[in-house]
Amino acid sequence: MANVRVAVDVGGTFTDVCIFDEETQRMRVTKVPSTPEDPMLAVMNGVKRAEINLADVSLFSHGTTVATNALITRNFPTAAMVTTRGFRDVIEIRDGTKDDLWDAYNDVTGPYIRRRDRFEVTERIDYAGNVITPLDEDDARRLAALLRKRGVTTIAVCFINSYANAENEVRMRKILEEELPEATVSTSAEILPEIFEHDRFNTAVSNAVLAPLVSGYVNRLADELKGGGYAGDLLLLHSGGGSMTPRMVKRYPVRLAASGIAAGAIAAKHVAQQCGYENAVGLDMGGTSTDIALVSGGELRITKEWQVEYGHPIVFPSIEVLTIGAGGGSLAHIDIAGSLRNGPQSAGADPGPACYSTGGDQPTNCDANLVLNRLGTTLAGGAKNLDRGLAQEAVNRVIAGPLGMSDEEAAQAILQVANANMADAVRLISIRRGYDPRDFALIAFGGAGALHGAEVARELNIPTVVVPPNPGVTSAMGCLLVDIRHDLSAMYTALASEADPEDLEAQFLNLETEATARLRHEGVDEENSVLQRVISMRYQGQWRSLAVPMGSGKGALEEAIQTFHQEHEREFAFRQDNQPVEIYQLQLSAIGKTPKPSFAPEKELLADPGKPESVRPVYFGADGWVQTPVFDRSALPAGATFIGPAIIDQLDSTTVVPPRTTAEIDEWLNIRIHLTEFKNEEAK
Repeated sequence: MANVRVAVDVGGTFTDVCIFDEETQRMRVTKVPSTPEDPMLAVMNGVKRAEINLADVSLFSHGTTVATNALITRNFPTAAMVTTRGFRDVIEIRDGTKDDLWDAYNDVTGPYIRRRDRFEVTERIDYAGNVITPLDEDDARRLAALLRKRGVTTIAVCFINSYANAENEVRMRKILEEELPEATVSTSAEILPEIFEHDRFNTAVSNAVLAPLVSGYVNRLADELKGGGYAGDLLLLHSGGGSMTPRMVKRYPVRLAASGIAAGAIAAKHVAQQCGYENAVGLDMGGTSTDIALVSGGELRITKEWQVEYGHPIVFPSIEVLTIGAGGGSLAHIDIAGSLRNGPQSAGADPGPACYSTGGDQPTNCDANLVLNRLGTTLAGGAKNLDRGLAQEAVNRVIAGPLGMSDEEAAQAILQVANANMADAVRLISIRRGYDPRDFALIAFGGAGALHGAEVARELNIPTVVVPPNPGVTSAMGCLLVDIRHDLSAMYTALASEADPEDLEAQFLNLETEATARLRHEGVDEENSVLQRVISMRYQGQWRSLAVPMGSGKGALEEAIQTFHQEHEREFAFRQDNQPVEIYQLQLSAIGKTPKPSFAPEKELLADPGKPESVRPVYFGADGWVQTPVFDRSALPAGATFIGPAIIDQLDSTTVVPPRTTAEIDEWLNIRIHLTEFKNEEAK
């Protein structure tokens, strides 16, 4: 009987595996080095190392970076774009903005499809959806013949105003499929039926170029798992915080463009709630980068304004995660002005930090922690041995020597810069959004997050740091916590005071019909289906809109308007109750509930940590070398609380609690190590 759930998260340095046994209610974890040349190798290596019998697996969930890496490296198959005559350059003109307004030499990278591969046909739909010019089918078939001659099998069809009427796009797609049966065709109205041509066109183009790569990877992995005995569907985590089966991935591969980073945010939310915190900041510090997410009122922030590369928007709802180049493998260096910098360049998995003894000779955060004795000499369950001598040599040669510092001072400075970078990122996602970090708990996880969490919290006056069990594989655990989810939308522009409630209800019912069909296609029964309505509104005359929950029945619209005023005040520090409110868009989230383990905290959170396993000297800046107790995390009581100094060590990650240096903050700051069993919600 299949009774094991497996989740795999592929990171830049390590691939993490979580295995949950439904019978024993136990979870075990493992890590293997990532294989950038083919991520599937690391996935299967993890399965092999964990000694998983795939025939016993009831659910296999996976967060993948395949789509993200493809967009970054632009390793695409030959693709073409077909658009309305005169609109060939929409994705090149973009919106005219730049990432750095003042850098005249910093140009936005070019479109994913080159200009010579963008073609025009005769057709035109007006803003209201009226067919001004029907599709010229002879023109369309001549273009199909040209694409066949060029050997193009990946095509994006992007017609002007198709969000209002997709008739011409649908016909163009049918012609291409008739003339090029082997082609994969993405239409902008199917992918994103929304206004703003550049956003819609670029999302459709991204979907098209990713289709062969992502589908190929997903199909290969699904076949490999099936060959090993797995009988269920492979679930792929997508950017919106849900999962998709391979059938839906084939239609919407662009939704996997932020697959990997969403898992950590979901895990942070789950751990925070199970530990009693409705407000939390997730600090997921891996080997290459740090991902920061904010949970407010028990909900993750969702954004529709994101991109893998600036200037190339992907307009699907995505968990808002701020990523910076600060990871365990981030390189420390001195810039041309003689200042110490940290990241965003990374040693990655190959060659890795200097202490890995695999060819790296530049100091990283990992090396700095090792020099200060905050890390032991092994990582990943003994899979990686660390050489303290090589770490010290790299820190001395690159940082300490040129700056005239001791090795310990240089290593401490490296970590201070990394912590300052992460604290600034937390400020951006909290204070900049109208949230006070002092009202939040910090969930520190990832391979290096627990090492730095206390110092980041101290910098921001965050009162509590929560370190989950097995923090190094918490993102993989997040893959076990996701539900199947689809996000649909429809344009609806009207003054709220003039909107017909019955028409609004009819529009939402249309979305719900499509959503229900998708969930049924994914094998979700009605009992486990949840539909959540959202309405985007703005003050008349505004350009940007704000999304708020929308109920059903009499008075639902008025309630949404009041919620909009409240959220606008929180987000932008003002509200205008007398200003007309305009409806901009209707959105629907379709969620298929899946069973998941529950992180159940003990009642007592202030447990005595007990006797340490050993004591070792650890360098703590102004306090110098401090004899510090070392505890085995697996032997600590549930909810053990430290007010430092201490080292909480385990095979996958280390937590460092600094000594008391600022009385006011230390009285406030608790490092709570929540160690409990994972329990299945269904068994409660």
